[in-house]
Amino acid sequence: MSWPAEVAARYRAEGYWLDRTLDHWVAEPAYPGKTALVSGEHRISYRELAGHVAELASGLLAAGLRRGDRILVQLPNRWEFVAVLLACLRTGIAPVLALPAHRDNELAYLARHTGARMIVVPGTWRGFDHAAMATRIAGALEWPCRVAVCEDGPPDWLRAPAGPTERPDPDDVAFFLLSGGTTGTPKLIGRTHNDYDCHIRHTAPLAGIGPDTVYLAVLPAAHNFPLCPGILGTLAAGGTVVLAPSPEPAAAFALMAREHVTTTSVVPAVARRWVDAATASGPPAPALRLVQVGGSMLEPDLARALPVALGCRLQQVLGMAEGLICYTRLDDPEELVTGTQGRPVCPADEVRVVDDGDVDVPEGEIGELLTRGPYTTRGYFGAPEHNARAFTADGWYRTGDLVRRLPSGHLVVAGRRKDLINRAGEKVSAEEVEQLALDLLDLTAAAAVPLPDPAVGERVCLVVVPRGAAPALAEIRAAFLAHGVAHYKVPEQVEVLDALPLTAVGKVDKKLLRAGLVPS
Repeated sequence: MSWPAEVAARYRAEGYWLDRTLDHWVAEPAYPGKTALVSGEHRISYRELAGHVAELASGLLAAGLRRGDRILVQLPNRWEFVAVLLACLRTGIAPVLALPAHRDNELAYLARHTGARMIVVPGTWRGFDHAAMATRIAGALEWPCRVAVCEDGPPDWLRAPAGPTERPDPDDVAFFLLSGGTTGTPKLIGRTHNDYDCHIRHTAPLAGIGPDTVYLAVLPAAHNFPLCPGILGTLAAGGTVVLAPSPEPAAAFALMAREHVTTTSVVPAVARRWVDAATASGPPAPALRLVQVGGSMLEPDLARALPVALGCRLQQVLGMAEGLICYTRLDDPEELVTGTQGRPVCPADEVRVVDDGDVDVPEGEIGELLTRGPYTTRGYFGAPEHNARAFTADGWYRTGDLVRRLPSGHLVVAGRRKDLINRAGEKVSAEEVEQLALDLLDLTAAAAVPLPDPAVGERVCLVVVPRGAAPALAEIRAAFLAHGVAHYKVPEQVEVLDALPLTAVGKVDKKLLRAGLVPS
């Protein structure tokens, strides 16, 4: 689904869409000799990055791909991820950004749903053979699909002498992000060049990103949060991106100190570990200026402790891959920085807070957040039935977040309407976990609920009603993993009941379930 013609014309007239592609800074970088990427032992200049991108763009076309084709890219935080992404942006080939944690279950669905013609993976990553998985999935498709394995760089056959390429239209889909939605399969969000360029231009300045920025990417690069302004915003500004394989404090702090990191983005579970480590050992790096925290609610006590422990400013972020981004501002008073999740970054962002009947609630009262704007999608890829529920007829996106709006425009998240489990920033669909449990185990009923967890924020608890003998947690986990389910979706606790409690309308009463599982 695209923006109505009159809305698109207004965004152009008002300067929100500039009709340029996201790679506009790559071909003639402003800082050719400066380090663009640090990835392990690799230090890649802007000139070298431009060369890699040009060769990969030609290589993709030489492999038979064309503008509008879709490929799966499942790469960890390494320089190849950035180079392949930028090569796709140049050619109009739309990459579907899969997470390294995805396994056969998720990747096979994405390949079929998008008609993927190539799968780009590492060889073996953290003990898992991604190349073998990609080969299995590609071989099961009814159309040709090549597998490109990036070991120490992309394969030679994916490179070709740089030459002219067909340029995409700025309204083309630049790449697909994955939604953390509540339905059993992830929804694909097609982000266009125009909308994401607007996204970058309105977030980067508010995070103080410029040529002197050294951004540490510790969250999976395929997520919207580290991509923007993070990786893409820093590169567009002429800064340096440091790609970290892990957010664990020891490794992250060492990189911060070595590379003089100024800026990074984390989820609350990572923030908590960093604060604990820094409290014990001292601030990680004197150059660190800003830590953005988003992905789930940040507790006020942690918000107050973070600047002290890490020796930097905190910026709270409320964002979604579908579009809307809210930031606290660098000059906001402390009570707004620690007690809110920010306000919209773009003047054209439209926000409503509504009740169950879609009627706007009075300021300060809790309601569901609805939004639309120049970088908020108008619909998911290939999901008309879901779009009818997730979007209003006049283009408002139903976020599922429950918020209240302050007179300043800042939003405070009060919960969520969506049935999600937020595990270390990864959004797990309860419906998907429940359906997998019913498919894989001998159960009468199943319900997945989030339970508080000090390490990851929320853990996945599966409540089951067995047909016969109750399955043990080890049996459940083994069945999920054998089916190729991403590890972060695998239940970490199991509870057995004779029946699931129901609401008056016959739905599973998850509020009552959680109340019985969480100690008072």
